[in-house]
Amino acid sequence: MPAKPLPLLAGRGAPENPPPVRTGSLAREADGDWLDAAANIDGAPPRLRTTVTIEHPKTIIARNTSPDIGFDRSINPYRGCEHGCIYCFARPTHAFHDLSPGLDFESRLFAKPDAAKLLRRELASRNYKVAPLAIGTNTDGYQPIERDWGITRSVIEVLAEARHPLLITTKSDRLLRDIDLLAQMAKDELVGVAISVTTLDAALARTLEPRAPHPQRRLAAIRALVDAGIPTQVNISPIIPAITDHEIEAIMAAAAGAGAIRASYILMRLPFEVAPLFRAWLAAHYPDRADKVMHMVQDIRGGRDNDPNFFSRMKGRGIWPQLIRQRVKRAARAHGMDRSFPAIRTDLFRPPERGGQMELF
Repeated sequence: MPAKPLPLLAGRGAPENPPPVRTGSLAREADGDWLDAAANIDGAPPRLRTTVTIEHPKTIIARNTSPDIGFDRSINPYRGCEHGCIYCFARPTHAFHDLSPGLDFESRLFAKPDAAKLLRRELASRNYKVAPLAIGTNTDGYQPIERDWGITRSVIEVLAEARHPLLITTKSDRLLRDIDLLAQMAKDELVGVAISVTTLDAALARTLEPRAPHPQRRLAAIRALVDAGIPTQVNISPIIPAITDHEIEAIMAAAAGAGAIRASYILMRLPFEVAPLFRAWLAAHYPDRADKVMHMVQDIRGGRDNDPNFFSRMKGRGIWPQLIRQRVKRAARAHGMDRSFPAIRTDLFRPPERGGQMELF
């Protein structure tokens, strides 16, 4: 008989903390009798505290050669993400630290305080060739710990000084703290921002992405950014069948009302350990439709939980993705959000001074 599920932790997305299956760690399964006794004696489990470990990488710019991604370099100021989005495709990266992609990913975080110094050094290299650099494509650069660490801002300060093109994706209005830098870069056509809005339903958002800002705060961030002259689009990501797909038109209408100039979307991806975590989340929050949701996911992904192949991993296959694409296009036309995103300039780049001082040679 399978063990009972662990009690859900308030403010966390993952219902469990499975071991990183690719590192040989032993799996641990809670005994049902123990769970009954623990609940009777101890009551509800305590809140899970977030811890931050300082990391000292040798380089900060990550490169990729993926043909279906519109950038070839990015910066991740943090590892792990306290937003706790259950669908996050970056969760498996915690396995490389022998940590769980479950609760560990959203509570045992890593910060890179040397990021700006490393970036300055890499941009100053004579071999560096400029191209747009992305922040927020793996874990969110504006997750809650950015409030105290300020690593993302320090990185943007270097990019602004060097007039380096920048792309930001986030689901947090915390980036408004840096609107001074972003507005300055926007005047030179050096920056573009995408605000992710998964749902307008606050109750759903609390379980789906528990520590991300309220959807209305994200819409307000779109308005503030656009009013400051910063090109901003809404990213409906991810679209989850039978959970959020019915909100596509409502999200686009709300984003258009906030001033978003364009809309994009991504269908939910469930790579590696994300699939069983999402299944556990469905069982905890939507047991009535769990089978239906996963049937639709597998229909989109060629009979599997996930399709890792380039291009199809983003768009999916079959009738359902085609219908989603048509709905997005129709809504974009109706709200004037079907135009191209403004081009980001790369010709203004000037290598920064190393360590803030002029190079002698």
